[in-house]
Amino acid sequence: MLIDQHNRIHDYLRISLTDSCNFRCAYCMPNEEIEVLPQSRLMSTAEIDQIAGVFVEQGVKKIRLTGGEPLVRKAFPEILDRLSKYPVELTMTTNGILVHKHIDQLKQVGMRTLNVSLDSLNRETFLKLTKRDQLDQVWNNILLLLKEGFRVKINAVALNGIIEKEILDFVALTKEYPLHVRFIEFMPFEGNHWKVDKVITAKHMLDMVKEAYDVVKLQDEPHATAKKYMVPGHQGTFAFITTMSEHFCGDCNRMRLTADGKMKNCLFGKEEMDLLGTLRQGKDILPLIKLSVHRKHAILGGQFTPDYQKTDAEKIQNRSMIKIGG
Repeated sequence: MLIDQHNRIHDYLRISLTDSCNFRCAYCMPNEEIEVLPQSRLMSTAEIDQIAGVFVEQGVKKIRLTGGEPLVRKAFPEILDRLSKYPVELTMTTNGILVHKHIDQLKQVGMRTLNVSLDSLNRETFLKLTKRDQLDQVWNNILLLLKEGFRVKINAVALNGIIEKEILDFVALTKEYPLHVRFIEFMPFEGNHWKVDKVITAKHMLDMVKEAYDVVKLQDEPHATAKKYMVPGHQGTFAFITTMSEHFCGDCNRMRLTADGKMKNCLFGKEEMDLLGTLRQGKDILPLIKLSVHRKHAILGGQFTPDYQKTDAEKIQNRSMIKIGG
């Protein structure tokens, strides 16, 4: 098992397949001129397989594929096929735009849960956020996933001036559809212009929901990042990912592998281990993996305090979200 100095067991690996995306969300990508990695610097299909295999040997039980947008990676079908041989829960975070092209394979490899990023249900707002007029395609693919028996989680970043207008619309979706909506507090990354006044806390959002609905608090799963609720009589649930207002680092079990093969032990951590470079030198990557896990900070990558209102985003050393991988 991979255990850090705070006695947390790490058995969940998030693998970024690419730093490319077919959307241009400002909170994820610093600007339109972002430079994507050349193919030579990306982990190849075989390298992803090899590195993942080492993690699985060390007790990893869950692998999530991320990006960028993982489905824009041309080798996605082969990568998925290779990773499906491991005895792990295999899942993915996607913007949903290309899901219909891969749904048969997703079913064949046994993937049953997907997270779909969707920050607005309004076509004009969606276009403004993503720079793409593709809301209908994303929604149709969400419905397709439900029809095919997938458990679908919707990730909505709680953006100031937007989520207040739409939070009740998202919750209303859970009446008609067995969707699991998660509202994510806005987090600071390189180039995303984070400020304290752009954060809408989970408490604030929950109070808004309670003005319109009776709600029930549900039991959260072990290692859950989301605090889950439901409206009695609704098919689905809604939840809040409280990274800024109430961190959940105490039992974190996550590790991240960037598209260029760097291991990050925390979403907010500045330290990285070059697994891909080491692998290409023919060296053993396991010592680096263990060292990375051991060095993990107790909370928030050691970059800021639990009081998010004191956070100075300019002092945080990290990649942009698209360079980390969701």
